[in-house]
Amino acid sequence: MSAWQWVLDTAGGLLVLVLLYGIALIVRRRVLSRNGGTFELSYRVRPGRAGRGWLLGLGRYSGETLEWFRIFSLSPRPKRSWPRSTLTYDGRRQPEGVEQMSLYPDHVVIRCWSRQGEVELAMGPSSLMGFQSWLEAGPPGSQHL
Repeated sequence: MSAWQWVLDTAGGLLVLVLLYGIALIVRRRVLSRNGGTFELSYRVRPGRAGRGWLLGLGRYSGETLEWFRIFSLSPRPKRSWPRSTLTYDGRRQPEGVEQMSLYPDHVVIRCWSRQGEVELAMGPSSLMGFQSWLEAGPPGSQHL
């Protein structure tokens, strides 16, 4: 087999792998959306550095828990989750500087508090309204934090 045939076979194999990965991501998103809608939700994993540490993902409400899934992962399990009873909404702001390029367009950054400390999330305005409604719709008598 000549060198150019080997290169073409390798390129074809890589193309097939990329296509399979893309199909797997689409199937995963459909499976995650099956039991309720998902929405675009970014999570800031490193809040110590200004404008840095954002990961794109998907959010899903599962009963009393907000689940966060990395967007380019094939894992069917959430990477992070926050019980409703431990989250307190603390305000919103517009993305600043580098954040504007790191996040989805028109998303706002929200700050919440949980038992682990500060949590920064970014979502669209309609998702924010749903998030606030979900927080307020907790069972009567439940205490935050």
